Amino acid sequence: MLDNQLKAQLAAYLERVQQPFELVASLDDSETSAQMRDLLQTIQSLRSDKITLRTDGNDARKPSFLLQRKGTDTQLRFAGLPLGHEFTSLVLALLWTGGHPPKVEQDLIEQIKSLDGDYNFDVYMSLTCHNCPDVVQALSLMAILNPKIKTTVIEGGAFQKEVNDREIMAVPMVFMNGSVFGSGRMTIEEIVAKLDTGAALREAEKISAKDAFDVLVIGGGPAGAAAAVYAARKGIRTGVAAERFGGQVNDTLAIENYISVLETDGPKFAAALEAHTRAYDVDIMNLQRAEKLIPAAQPGGLVEVQLANGGSLKAKTVILSTGARWRNVNVPGEAEYKNKGVAYCPHCDGPLFKGKRVAVIGGGNSGIEAAIDLAGLVAHVTVVEFAEQLKADAVLVKKLNSLPNVTVHTNAQTTEITGANGKVNGLRYKDRVTGEEHHVELEGVFVQIGLVPNTEWLKGTVELSKFGEIIVDAKGQTNLPGVFAAGDCTTVPYKQIVIAAGAGATAALSAFDHLIRN
Repeated sequence: MLDNQLKAQLAAYLERVQQPFELVASLDDSETSAQMRDLLQTIQSLRSDKITLRTDGNDARKPSFLLQRKGTDTQLRFAGLPLGHEFTSLVLALLWTGGHPPKVEQDLIEQIKSLDGDYNFDVYMSLTCHNCPDVVQALSLMAILNPKIKTTVIEGGAFQKEVNDREIMAVPMVFMNGSVFGSGRMTIEEIVAKLDTGAALREAEKISAKDAFDVLVIGGGPAGAAAAVYAARKGIRTGVAAERFGGQVNDTLAIENYISVLETDGPKFAAALEAHTRAYDVDIMNLQRAEKLIPAAQPGGLVEVQLANGGSLKAKTVILSTGARWRNVNVPGEAEYKNKGVAYCPHCDGPLFKGKRVAVIGGGNSGIEAAIDLAGLVAHVTVVEFAEQLKADAVLVKKLNSLPNVTVHTNAQTTEITGANGKVNGLRYKDRVTGEEHHVELEGVFVQIGLVPNTEWLKGTVELSKFGEIIVDAKGQTNLPGVFAAGDCTTVPYKQIVIAAGAGATAALSAFDHLIRN
């Protein structure tokens, strides 16, 4: 099951196991069960003094296995093989169950342990989903820390009937006590905050009590992280308020154009951004959404940022780096069938459409890359592009045209995403040349039509372009003194990670220059 190199790496990790625990497998006569048995036997053999393997489990989901520390009531189960992107989740679950401390703030650990109530989580994942591990690892740790929390991690490909019965068409998908709890990437902080209803108020009070910052960065993507690092290196009081550190980078799969980094993926890059920022004296406030910017009342005064939870932060200078999000196609059916056939991440949700028919709306690089990836999984891909021709790079278009199960429609305006019984069943588009309407029967639609800046909360305060981008000069200065901006939320002509990071550095240096002159 595991090659020799992976076995050696796993053996090194398992040396950190401190407390004995059991692996209790529930198996049948399937090939997946045989693979699971082999995997678990390998794990047990690498640390036989601490890990016991039993194969007499009787769980309804087969194959599956339970991790249980001896003398506790912890309930963490993996149904299906946690390989691919989830192998790290398995390794961490083994270490945590064996008493190795997690890299989580102690305050958060205590908050998890104090959660009162019975929480039974089912989290569905796919092995190709790069957003799933964060959710899987969060709920796994919560189950290990609190016996009132039970978590089952389910690999959708191994339990296709269950996926179909529950109408799961996007991952990660989380059920709590039988009802939908959430979908998409969630951090452990977000999950805990959702369960601990008093957390938001406590956090708002804590935030509002903070002293004013020299530089306050709103947003934790590449621009925000770079701005925070450059500001902190100047020795000035720096804070970052972000909904999720890493921003949209978390939703990106392959990153191969960040100079000096040959290849990485979004979640790894986002984690590196946060680690680099935390290496400096930066006050990072996660899960914070800005709702209002109040300019300084007088020159040299403090700028105020009001947050969604009721908290408020003040600073001598502010750097806006709120980034952008996937643009919606805004046609009937899109909102209604979101996560019911309408998806935005082909890498995460593509495997759920294996053998089915899908469409990709958008003919830029993202759209064509999505179509190429999906063509290897699904029965057929229909590409719908509004313009006269595909806008993707020539090498991608050439690859797309070589695929036998892809149809391309250009000069095509998507007018409706149709469905029945709560699921997508087709897409309607209009030929922009002839005006003729067409309907394509399919089961999934992936929207890949670019980005929209996260600046709605700034309307009427900061000068915006007609596209909603923050207007900045060459130094990142906005129309407001002491307020700077950087990254995809601005008028910078190209939306790239490396450009956003550079713009963040520019904004921080400009903010520092403003401080020493005022």
